[in-house]
Amino acid sequence: MNLFELTRKLIDIPSVTGDEKAVAEFLKAYLEGLGYNIEMQAVAADRFNVIATTEESPYIVFSTHMDTVPPFIVSTEDEARIYGRGACDAKGILAAQIMAAERLRSEGVNQVGFLFTVDEEMGSLGAQVANEELPATRPAFLINGEPTDNRLAAATKGSLRLTLKTHGRAAHSAYPEQGESAIEKLLDVLADIRSCVWPTDELLGETTCNIGVISGGTRPNVIPEEAEAVLQFRLVSEAKPVRSALNDAIAGRAEIEYLSEHEPIRLQTVAGFEQCTVRFTTDIPYLSNWGTPLLLGPGSILNAHTDQESVEKHELTTAVDHYTQMARALLADGNEERYQMTEGAKGVRQ
Repeated sequence: MNLFELTRKLIDIPSVTGDEKAVAEFLKAYLEGLGYNIEMQAVAADRFNVIATTEESPYIVFSTHMDTVPPFIVSTEDEARIYGRGACDAKGILAAQIMAAERLRSEGVNQVGFLFTVDEEMGSLGAQVANEELPATRPAFLINGEPTDNRLAAATKGSLRLTLKTHGRAAHSAYPEQGESAIEKLLDVLADIRSCVWPTDELLGETTCNIGVISGGTRPNVIPEEAEAVLQFRLVSEAKPVRSALNDAIAGRAEIEYLSEHEPIRLQTVAGFEQCTVRFTTDIPYLSNWGTPLLLGPGSILNAHTDQESVEKHELTTAVDHYTQMARALLADGNEERYQMTEGAKGVRQ
């Protein structure tokens, strides 16, 4: 398959978070056909990361995620774009990384591998498992793929996810004084959170808070006894000042359960690539044992997670060029460093 065919094939395999088995099995078969050694790394029941290597230890690992947000959208294309769920986040990226590695192998460069993860769109469970079960030889670099408009990200925001829960007392809605509304309590807490002033950063901008899910109650004629909300903060600082402001705003009126947390990250850059900063988060914070991270991918994050998700075909081909050029630059720097170490130790050129 060529780049566009592979992108569409991947899109047409549904892989909403939690249901990644079919796409993992396809990648196993496809990459084995290209001559890679495959490990299906168990993450949970019927959920596997796909790790692929050549006969040589990987100096560089290309990585992105196999899961998508719902709902599944089948692929289509026109002259300029490929459409469908995962077109830019991140199945087009996955296809471009495979094509870049194949180009490198055709040039005799076999020190490349892949790590394709599950669960990135939720809690990065796949990345966490991959980081615990370390590769036999630790790669020097991890080139992670997310939609960055083919620019090299110099920094990413952090993330703080949490659940707020409030409790009340059920009663008939015709006699509200006999009960206590958990939903009204939650709304009061959320109103105070929305009025908070959060940290800012000169490079990354503002901390943002998204009230992503609100649930509670049973029926309109019952005073709700339980309510909860799930929030996600995009951090530009360490989490401590955000937690402190949250505690002050909540003032004991709701229970807090923290779900995940990681701070902003400054990333490795390479000369010759246009740079950017991104507000979203990735698997990178959970892959510290997989080498120095870099972040680049085709497509716009503004297009991801939408009903019109797509990626321009020329961006996909450019991404293959970028990934290949980046790998060559990192390998050249690594070879120069190894030469300098050898020369310094032995005083002769090897």
